[in-house]
Amino acid sequence: MDFRRVIEANRESYMDELFEVLRQKSISAQNDGIRECAELMMEKLRGADIGHVELMETEIHPVVYGEYHVSDDAPTILIYGHYDVQPPDPIGEWESLPFEPTIRDGRIYARGAGDNKGQIMAQIMAIRTYLEAEGELPVNVKFLIEGEEEIGSVNLDSFVAQHREKLEADLVYTSDGPMLPDGHPYVLLGVRGMLYVELEAREAEFDNHSGNKGNIVPNPAWKLMDLLRTMRNEDGEILIEGFYDTVKAPTERERELIEKLPFDLEEVRRNVGHAGIEMTKAEYYRKLCFEPTFNISGFTSGYGGEGAKTIIPGDAKVKIDMRLVMDQDPDVIFELVRDHVAKHAPDVSVKKLGQMSPSRSSVDLPFIEPIRKAAEASFGKEAFIQPSMGGSLPDAVWTKVLGTPSVIVPYANVDEANHSPNENLVVEHFFSGIETTCRVIAEMKHIKL
Repeated sequence: MDFRRVIEANRESYMDELFEVLRQKSISAQNDGIRECAELMMEKLRGADIGHVELMETEIHPVVYGEYHVSDDAPTILIYGHYDVQPPDPIGEWESLPFEPTIRDGRIYARGAGDNKGQIMAQIMAIRTYLEAEGELPVNVKFLIEGEEEIGSVNLDSFVAQHREKLEADLVYTSDGPMLPDGHPYVLLGVRGMLYVELEAREAEFDNHSGNKGNIVPNPAWKLMDLLRTMRNEDGEILIEGFYDTVKAPTERERELIEKLPFDLEEVRRNVGHAGIEMTKAEYYRKLCFEPTFNISGFTSGYGGEGAKTIIPGDAKVKIDMRLVMDQDPDVIFELVRDHVAKHAPDVSVKKLGQMSPSRSSVDLPFIEPIRKAAEASFGKEAFIQPSMGGSLPDAVWTKVLGTPSVIVPYANVDEANHSPNENLVVEHFFSGIETTCRVIAEMKHIKL
């Protein structure tokens, strides 16, 4: 199967297809260009000879669905991706316009280049490549490309539950997120879940003079700080009663996978911009894959501008995201957080801002190793298997709602800067992603499910 020959012959046209998609705005948070981009994605699926393509509505943004049916007896792969992107702000930090894709030093710079337009377009172009190389696909392929991932995939669970029969598959295959350092590909078996909450304390009805009313009016920022000290200790241990009760310990096989993963402490320090990090490989991957987090992602109170303003703020808010691991339930954890706040600071309000469940597929599934080899052959570097990514994607919707195993194989470079200015995708990663998808499709026909 000479996929590389076909890819090389179509490099220019494939890049033109990608650039057209990158130029189309699709900012889900602002509903800017969403429907136009959905219609463009339908056009790209049809251009890849996907026989059945349709736009399916949700309560917010539409889902693009495509299906190439070979046989009722053939295995089925459901390819998931999203066409929506993050806002490009701050615009002034971009070296080129975010919706005018530009190639510099072998990289495509544009909003969505890595997350997720570049990766989902690699998968669409893979269908076109496979058909040109072989004339027919060996398996059934379905596409679900949503427009709400960057706002939390708020309608995906209900959409999948409603269309479970239509979406039935043997494997869900996603390409999203960055690869390992030095361009090593890997197969991710799952994700951490997430619970995002906001705590708000209010004291006075308005801000007060910190001298004239000092020691008289209580400061809500101190109330939140005192509350936070009851929720996490100096060693990073989460003190909310019952928080760890359902945490699933890694299996021996999962520990073996971690031992094989590459690790360079200096590279980790560079990637996160913190020279003081000290940890072993085992600690790094244990914390990333198997331990929950309790992170303050924002604290707002009083005056934060230039110079001084002597006030006692009337209110204070703290935003907290918790990354959850198997088998933590975000609904249960939210109740534990609410109970803890009621016990220690009953007048502090607790609001849930978002959640995702953790998810993981078994390393023993018959297609895991063939997928790893497919990525390795396409990228020309050793590929690895990691039990879970540190971040959160709507993966539980496949494993828990649809009841289908799911894997994630990122095609983007580790420094893709997704969600940031100057988001980028290495050009050769785009083409290697096309080849990887082709090889995965080819391998699936040999697997007994």
